[in-house]
Amino acid sequence: MTDTSLRHDWSLAEIKALFELPFNDLLFQAQTTHRQHFDPNSVQISSLLSIKTGACPEDCAYCPQSAKYDTELEKERLLPLDEVKQAALNAKNNGATRFCMGAAWRNPTDKNLDKVIEMISVVKDLGLETCVTLGMLTRQQTQRLKQAGLDYYNHNLDTSPEYYSDIITTRTYQDRLDTLQHVQDENINVCCGGIIGMGEDETDRASLLQQLANMPRHPESVPINLLVQVKNTPLYGTEALDPLEFVRTIAVARILMPKSAVRLSAGRTDMSDELQALCFFAGANSIFYGEKLLTTPNPKENKDLELFERLGIKPQSVKQAQQTAA
Repeated sequence: MTDTSLRHDWSLAEIKALFELPFNDLLFQAQTTHRQHFDPNSVQISSLLSIKTGACPEDCAYCPQSAKYDTELEKERLLPLDEVKQAALNAKNNGATRFCMGAAWRNPTDKNLDKVIEMISVVKDLGLETCVTLGMLTRQQTQRLKQAGLDYYNHNLDTSPEYYSDIITTRTYQDRLDTLQHVQDENINVCCGGIIGMGEDETDRASLLQQLANMPRHPESVPINLLVQVKNTPLYGTEALDPLEFVRTIAVARILMPKSAVRLSAGRTDMSDELQALCFFAGANSIFYGEKLLTTPNPKENKDLELFERLGIKPQSVKQAQQTAA
């Protein structure tokens, strides 16, 4: 059911005005909004595993898994069920409450979906929330995932509609919106955000957030990724984003989608502790945990825990994460 207290009619001008606020005023507004809906010193932890790596037919300009770019990434078949179970158990023991599984597919075959559904069942039996990202879905496939008890489906918009064709040509923006609509129609929680630092401008960042905030139901989880530059991908060598612009994006996302979890995602290895602390103050309250995000590096778990200790942040328990999602 749509929460009528949330707005879904943000204009681009309104969102750009938020981006243009003085930095302190923007953070104050974001932190005030954050405290109205969340414990400001609690962070939800997810762990991400690549269950099928490489050889993707898409041409996403940022992605080392694309078959179109020679990134020396070793191609792998779908992981065996036992390996997935062990990885999920390790994630749980390290404090994760949600286990996310990603496959480098344009869209899954029904046979592949059978195997993923087995993985979902095994992970749920461990007491973890489940999330998968498998590419585009048909309505029937989405229904099968719902029946399997999937908690979250990740399908990012990546960037604004206006900048999208500069990043991806092998699927349309509408393709992505159609899959998201299937997922929401089945009442599966949506994990949907984007990547910034890909050469887009502030208007593109505002437009991306407008797309997310004006969905019929706000994504329950909004990952904000900072581009991880991988050699031999088209975006390698892109001018680095101003770190404060990244914080602004987190803050505006929090204001527009006050009840969504805003996830600090890819790119954290390039962020100082101080920058990450600013992101948490700006309203980020979820992270990916573990040494790798699909194929790119991520801070080690103990480094995250040390930062949490310094900031007085407590990782959520599974029960707390489920209550927050509800």
